[in-house]
Amino acid sequence: MRKRTLLSALLLATLAWGPTAGADTYRVDPAHTSVLFHVRHLFTSVTGRFERFDGTIDYDEKAPAKTHVTGAIEAASINTNVERRDNHLRSSDFFDVEKFPKITFESSGASEIDASGHKGKMQGTLTIHGVSRPVVLDVSFLGKGKDPGGHERAGFRATTTINRKDFGLNWNKALESGGLLVGDEVTIDLDVEATREG
Repeated sequence: MRKRTLLSALLLATLAWGPTAGADTYRVDPAHTSVLFHVRHLFTSVTGRFERFDGTIDYDEKAPAKTHVTGAIEAASINTNVERRDNHLRSSDFFDVEKFPKITFESSGASEIDASGHKGKMQGTLTIHGVSRPVVLDVSFLGKGKDPGGHERAGFRATTTINRKDFGLNWNKALESGGLLVGDEVTIDLDVEATREG
């Protein structure tokens, strides 16, 4: 009897604390999602985007700290509205897309959830140019509801700043006036709309 009680308790604990227990799975909708980045060029900044990507979000409003996210971006889909610059970014000077076609992210946890349960920090591993580094994102849950077709959708936002040199993106050019052409810090902004599966 004691053994059965112990097994039951362990089973309940596993169900209660498993990473996706009670969570709904949402799939990123590329048509209503933007993946943007901003980096300094000379004295201002250039904004670019990636146009092909996918991802899933396991999210439980009652336990937001257990949220789990995976995502992948096609590096070749980079677009800064200047073809020559985009081709340079795809080359071995930067993303080397033939050798490293994917940029990926997988979360490892969430913390500092606010009282509303809608804002916090997400830890995870970002892989760019074949280099994996830990990152922390500021994340927000923007709400959920049914679209005109009756499908449940949810909105999320995330932002972080990375140093591109941490991922082996080292190319730069010295300026005659001093300094460098391209900044090291890159800000990433994600506005995500996702559809619940099932």
